[in-house]
Amino acid sequence: MTEQNFINDLNAGKQSAYSKLIDDFQDKVFATCISFVPNKEDAEDIAQDVFVEVFKSIGKFKGNSKLSTWIYRIATNKCLEFIRKRNTKKRFAFLQSIMGNDLPMDKSKYFTEMNHPGIILENKEKSETLFLAINQLSEEQRTVFTLSKIDGMSNKEIGKIINKSVSSVESLMFRAKKNLQELLENFYKNEN
Repeated sequence: MTEQNFINDLNAGKQSAYSKLIDDFQDKVFATCISFVPNKEDAEDIAQDVFVEVFKSIGKFKGNSKLSTWIYRIATNKCLEFIRKRNTKKRFAFLQSIMGNDLPMDKSKYFTEMNHPGIILENKEKSETLFLAINQLSEEQRTVFTLSKIDGMSNKEIGKIINKSVSSVESLMFRAKKNLQELLENFYKNEN
């Protein structure tokens, strides 16, 4: 079956096409979500949202890119949307704590999933430190770094997902690595 026939079946609402889509992409979408949001329950919820969005929006898919690229773009956007909402809630909780309504803000309790296949680090603590540092990068740098280093995508694939040239992706990656190095150096200086 060609990709176009598969897309036609999805547009026609064929159950077999939806089942194949989930079979083909469920693990990949979850791996991308867990890369951005290292909490198993949240990543599962986001992955579900990705498939709901794909099912609702398949009629809008123009075919300018591969179906997989389009799905990764939706997954990346859903993850970034979730992170933005979570950061807004954190700022609100911080303001509440200043005003006297103490709310616990223990970040380390959030990192439930450190067995991601793309993360091979000595222990959970280092993984948490790395994810916290990645989260301090700009959204574009965080996206490029995560898709490249954790999901193992090429600069060309990343460029298609985020609608940037390969040279822009390379530049973002260079800045992300430089900023991460500084963040981690500062963290370890403060630890000692």
